[in-house]
Amino acid sequence: MLDFSLTEEQEMVKKMVRQFVDNEIMPYIQEWDEKQHFETSILKRLAELDLMGVCIPEKYGGSGMDYNTLAIVCEELERGDTAFRTAVSVHTGLNSMTLLQWGTEEQKQKYLVPQAKGDQVGAFGLTEPNAGSDVAAIRTTARRDGDDYILNGQKTWISLCDVADNFIIFAYTDPEKKHKGMSAFIVERTMPGVSTRAIKGKLGIRAGNTGEVFLEDVRVPKENRLGEEGEGFKIAMSALDNGRFTVAAGACGLTNACLEASLKYCHERKTFGKEIGKHQLVQQMIAKMVLGLENSRLLVYRAGWLKNQGKRNTRETSLAKWYACDVAFNSANDAIQIHGAYGYSNEYPVERYLRNAKAPVIYEGTREIHTIMQAEYALGYRQDKKLNKMLPAWPFEE
Repeated sequence: MLDFSLTEEQEMVKKMVRQFVDNEIMPYIQEWDEKQHFETSILKRLAELDLMGVCIPEKYGGSGMDYNTLAIVCEELERGDTAFRTAVSVHTGLNSMTLLQWGTEEQKQKYLVPQAKGDQVGAFGLTEPNAGSDVAAIRTTARRDGDDYILNGQKTWISLCDVADNFIIFAYTDPEKKHKGMSAFIVERTMPGVSTRAIKGKLGIRAGNTGEVFLEDVRVPKENRLGEEGEGFKIAMSALDNGRFTVAAGACGLTNACLEASLKYCHERKTFGKEIGKHQLVQQMIAKMVLGLENSRLLVYRAGWLKNQGKRNTRETSLAKWYACDVAFNSANDAIQIHGAYGYSNEYPVERYLRNAKAPVIYEGTREIHTIMQAEYALGYRQDKKLNKMLPAWPFEE
């Protein structure tokens, strides 16, 4: 039996996050966006609402809710602004859920617990100046030195770079083995040799913190290696399954924001003696937003259902991310068209929506990467095997 309704708990979370966005993000986001300012107090407030570890088991400091509740949180946050959904995507989706899946008990107690509680912030360091879609092209190295590793390299386009306390960093322990020689490490900001620098002048997500991480002879104890040597590529790909899931959910929120703004304007603006919503070509754009939003949610919740079952969901998450992000970008473009010349100015939020909507089409797998993935699945060229470590199924066992 299929049940598409939200649970009572999910409805409560949705309402709580929506009120939070309306009261604490919406009134200030235009100013933060113009000033390229990341408001760190939002993370503290999310922690107070127990939303920094929404899908992390209670025994590790989280709220113990299911993965689709995480999707609901991300959707509502992006309705306010992509910057704050991104923060949760990186902190929870890419970092904390990866620790939950791959970390030792000691690593979970030391890093996952304070992150799930919101006492610390986690980030994710995979992308480099010459390595984006081609993950195996990273150049960061980790050389074994006794009981430590010495890390050298540079990461870029790292969200929360100036805010994070801990980073999951990917580096080659054996470059000759290509992607099979990649390993993952938990790197603390306070370790000597770690420095960061924000990137300014972005097209969108200007209210977010994005930048570079530099690693110069950073000594990392072997206890901070995540998984075994050579498992870094597997860890990175499984982390992207979680990150892409939150990006897709967030895209639903941006589409919904475009729809809400457009509906409001359709009733306010009149041309040729009637509301512009009465014009059929405007209705066509509204209908496309509605269709795209509903389809996107179905794809996201299906991927979330698979996560709740503890099943591999790479194909389904890829499809949700690809489709939902394209819908969000097209909806933002149509929203500006509906607003006409006013949509081209920051008097209305839709110009920010369009600027913000472009980045998710690129990061965490470009549109082109996901297109190839889906074709290869259909043709039988790509098949997923069950990982030796999977996310725990929900409800979590204590």
